[in-house]
Amino acid sequence: MMPTGLVAELTSYVGRRSESADVRRLLGSARLVSLTGPGGVGKTRLASRVAADLARAYGDGVYLVELAELRAEVLLADLVAERLDLQLRSEQSALDRVLAYLREREVLLVLDNCEHVLGACAEFVAALLTHCARVTVLTTSRQSLAVPGERTFRVPPMPVPPDTTEPAELLRYDSIRLFADRAAAARTGFDITSGNAADVARLCRRLDGVPLAIELAAARMRSLPLPEICRRLDRALALLTTGSPISPERQQTLRATIVWSYELCSPAERLVWSRASVFTGSFDLEAAEFVCGGRGVDPADVIDVIDALVDKSVLERDGTEDARYRMLETLREFGQERLHAAADDTRVARRHRDWFDRLTARADAEWIGPAQSSWVWRLRADHANLRAALEWSLTEPGEADTALSMAQRIVEYWTLRGANREARTRLDRALAATSPDHPARAYGLATSAQYSIWLSDIPGTLTRLDEADKLAAARGDRVAAAFADVVRAQVAKIRLEDGLSAELAGAAVRIFHAHGDRRNELRARLHQGIANTADSPATGLRLLREMTARSDELGDTYYRDMALFGIAMIEVMAGSLDAAEAAARTALASTRLRDSRFGDAYHLETLAWCAARRGESERAATLFGAAATAWDLLGADPAAIMPRPHGRFRELATTALGAHGFGEAHAAGRALSRERARRYALREDADEVRDRRSPLSARELEVAELVAQGLTNREIAVRLVIAPRTADTHVRHILTKLGFGKRAQIAAWMAARAHR
Repeated sequence: MMPTGLVAELTSYVGRRSESADVRRLLGSARLVSLTGPGGVGKTRLASRVAADLARAYGDGVYLVELAELRAEVLLADLVAERLDLQLRSEQSALDRVLAYLREREVLLVLDNCEHVLGACAEFVAALLTHCARVTVLTTSRQSLAVPGERTFRVPPMPVPPDTTEPAELLRYDSIRLFADRAAAARTGFDITSGNAADVARLCRRLDGVPLAIELAAARMRSLPLPEICRRLDRALALLTTGSPISPERQQTLRATIVWSYELCSPAERLVWSRASVFTGSFDLEAAEFVCGGRGVDPADVIDVIDALVDKSVLERDGTEDARYRMLETLREFGQERLHAAADDTRVARRHRDWFDRLTARADAEWIGPAQSSWVWRLRADHANLRAALEWSLTEPGEADTALSMAQRIVEYWTLRGANREARTRLDRALAATSPDHPARAYGLATSAQYSIWLSDIPGTLTRLDEADKLAAARGDRVAAAFADVVRAQVAKIRLEDGLSAELAGAAVRIFHAHGDRRNELRARLHQGIANTADSPATGLRLLREMTARSDELGDTYYRDMALFGIAMIEVMAGSLDAAEAAARTALASTRLRDSRFGDAYHLETLAWCAARRGESERAATLFGAAATAWDLLGADPAAIMPRPHGRFRELATTALGAHGFGEAHAAGRALSRERARRYALREDADEVRDRRSPLSARELEVAELVAQGLTNREIAVRLVIAPRTADTHVRHILTKLGFGKRAQIAAWMAARAHR
């Protein structure tokens, strides 16, 4: 199982076969192996290759955690929990959650770019090795962790040929093959010939076989002839590698090559290089135009400058459509240095924050509508940047008001990500940093209370609601008061006070409707319907069906899918099994396209109830097992959230199979991957995975499913353990076979296929 998170430097693999074999051997005898070496030497790519080679060797998966985006070392365990798809409970530490989850699992955990959080990494890894006997850790860092039992592998530069090497022998050397590959990408038709072989060999030797330096030099083949590149590099290296007698020679070589590449850039390219370094992870062109434009760079010219930086290998382009860009960490650090030297870092950081402030405002305003699914994908792609913008606003003096505005938005997105605790923590920090009489405080407290109830923190929920009620009453803020009542309705439902829950939610529906607040009206209608599921099921069914119709009318699927859960619950309790299963399957097929953890838990659970009541006891037990894994990832317990149906139908299946039979089927369900569990629940048997009516191969269907979930080609490559170029090829073939031009059309086609 590979994560959806990115590995910043993953590209097609060139060379490193022997090094990969050496690292695999070390992992066979040690539980902690650290790949060390200077920036640009290829640590991340080697780790990526090893992870790909070992993908099937670890029964519970290989997880890659990119730490370059981490700005606060105290959040290291939180980031790992996110990569493991773990929802954190209210007061549980992220470290405890990760250790509990991994204690019995056989996993290879790859921690990439540890150097800037070295102490936190050492403590985290030491805890893992102590408490999780089947976990193996592979790290990349500029220095070792110094943890007992650590085996260190210093990543060497790529081998370079001696000056006596015959041209025919050059391609035996990884450095030469890397240069040839990248030069061919820069200049069509480039090949190593007897006429240029000596220059290529001399260039790779001059660059000490450092992969990043070789790539930067090869990128110049687009605009300079090879002899000119060699001449200019010789001069630049002679000048720039004499500046620091204490720096290792190869580190000086890389630094000199980066400076040389920077100085060959135009003034606009230099400005965009430094300004784009403010982004965390990847970014799109629209963001780059806003953040990097102005003060020496016309915003209309940013696209051309970005293309030029891609040509020069300063930026990498991800995907064939809706392109996103990223900067290798070593080059990003250099850009940050230049930005700071120009005393422009605070201004550019504010521009970055302002962009994501506007982006979240747009997403919030358009959430209820046909663009909802697109926003899920876009926000997911910018997740690291959202975090960085929020964190900057919380730590920069005078920016707390903007932090509060941002932290109150896109509640549904943070919930889909399983990041309720993270979102609540930032919102609470923003509330603490703003004035006690801030006009948005009451609504912010109600929002924090909503996160709290998803975290099963009832005391924390009520504390926040009490303060929100007082402030809303004092200011006459009926919308904030109604939002607080919707959250109180959820508390009442959990306490089985169904009448009170229905009353609170019903009153809120009327207030939101009067104010034209469609989103909160849907939220209130949902809880009004669910409040009636036990005592007045006919009323609950009517209200929820009315709500789904309203959601369809508005283009919403998020709240509609939650309402379908309520409908399925009522129908299965009433014995209307076809209707119950249809509602649950429709909801699961929809939430699957958003890769929703909440959708998996709730809808797998409901389909288990349907199977139990149908007498399909083994299927029910298997689905209960699959649902149990999903609930574990959420950090929630269905026996606490929905005790009546969960207990009733689980007991029904257990009685039919016996404790042993139920346990075996339950264990089989727990062992299913997330996607296999969905397929099983939707009755997509193995023979149906490749539909005979589909023009796509089984692998292409797998790729299409990930495209529909909003993954980029790079993320697909990581998930499926294939090269990014292979992922690009699969996506192009899918678009061609289906006659489409956009990725969104693939998502719509997959949704229609799931519905069929």
